[in-house]
Amino acid sequence: MPASKLDQLTAKVGFLGLGLMGSRLARRLHTAGWNIRAWNRSPQPAAEISKEGIANAPSVAELVTDSNVILSSLANDAAVRSVYLDKEGVFSAAKPGTVILEMSTISPELSRTVHQEARTRGVSFLDVAISGSTPAVDAGTITLFAGGDRETFEQCVPIFESIARQWFLIGSGSSGVQMKLVVNLLLGLDMQAIAEAVSLGEHLQIDRNVLLDVLSKTAVVAPAMAGKFRKIKDGDYSPEFPLRLMSKDMDLVMDAAKASGADLPAASVAQSVLAFNVPASGNLDLSAITPYVVGRGTKGESTDQGIP
Repeated sequence: MPASKLDQLTAKVGFLGLGLMGSRLARRLHTAGWNIRAWNRSPQPAAEISKEGIANAPSVAELVTDSNVILSSLANDAAVRSVYLDKEGVFSAAKPGTVILEMSTISPELSRTVHQEARTRGVSFLDVAISGSTPAVDAGTITLFAGGDRETFEQCVPIFESIARQWFLIGSGSSGVQMKLVVNLLLGLDMQAIAEAVSLGEHLQIDRNVLLDVLSKTAVVAPAMAGKFRKIKDGDYSPEFPLRLMSKDMDLVMDAAKASGADLPAASVAQSVLAFNVPASGNLDLSAITPYVVGRGTKGESTDQGIP
């Protein structure tokens, strides 16, 4: 018999990771009425969110022990591996029947490892990747890509309804993460293309404001990129999706391409541009590659800055 959907009145939700995305997801769940506690490796984000009525757990194991639903939004493979697989991590305390939604963008290989560990321990596990940056999380308009079994997916719909506009079960375990890599490949290439379009327009001496206003209204620009034109126009590169995370995701894309035999020549160039900009601009928004791309080769200077 299919498991019943999660009940907001009885579910005890634990949230792991309070970065740019995780803190916003936790707040939405709290505002929607879920009984939620949180944990974060560094104390400051946890202290900030506690001011809004979200209690903090002293450790991962304590949070998991006292929760029947766990969500996590962590920075990278190393963080997920540590939080889930270390001696005092999630799987040291998760009881059979616990529902876990792992929402980080990680490698498919690690996702499969975590899925296997969950099966061994009788835990219901989905990888649930997020499409959408911080404004979309705040507005509740993100899209979710899930990998796992349909029963758990249907069981978690009430959670999805509280944080997202739409959600899809892509396939078996790790397929949600794989779909996210496909989507973020397009995101990285779109931003590279926009930066190059701005560069060409400025080198052709089209007024920057006119250039950006017109480009943003053309059919060739994806709706998700509209906000990037405002950032470029204002020179405001405060992070919605940090460049360092896009660089990390593009590395994952290229690793997945190599493992699967896919040839991605344009993505290879975008990966190089992102990696080159991480030391100086990694904590800025992805759109911060634009001044770099525009500035290359101006005034007859050499364009050789280590980019293929």
